[in-house]
Amino acid sequence: QVQLVESGGGLVQAGDSLKLSCTASGRTFSYAVMGWFRQAPGKNREFVAAISGSGRTRYYAHSLKDRFAISRDNAKNTVTLQMNSLKPEDAAAYYCAVDLMQRPYSSDGDYQLTERYDYWGQGVQVAVSS
Repeated sequence: QVQLVESGGGLVQAGDSLKLSCTASGRTFSYAVMGWFRQAPGKNREFVAAISGSGRTRYYAHSLKDRFAISRDNAKNTVTLQMNSLKPEDAAAYYCAVDLMQRPYSSDGDYQLTERYDYWGQGVQVAVSS
C-alpha cells in the first residue's frame, strides 16, 4: 500500500521558517516527480513546487521561488520543502504528491497540474501569525 506522510507543520510567526518533509512508503519513487501543493480554506488547491526524479530540475510557483526550496533524498524516499520568511498568506494545508510520469509533459507548466499526480498525502497544517 502506497502512503505519503507529511510532517513538520505547525504554528510560526511571520518571518519565521519551517521545513516540511514527506516520506513515501510502499514503493520507491526515484523515477517520479514529487511535488508540494497547498490549499487554504475556501480556496482552490495551488501548486507550490516540484522536483524531478534525479533532483536536477526544480519547479516553483513564481511568487514563491525566492522564499521556498524543494529537495529530495531518494535513499530515504523523501521530499522536503524549506519555507523561509513565512507570511500569513502562506497559511494552508500542505500536500505532498507524486507524479509517476505515465504521461510525458506536453506543455509548459504541466508540473503544476493537480490532475497529473497519482498519489497524495493526507496534508499537514501550516499556520502563520502576524
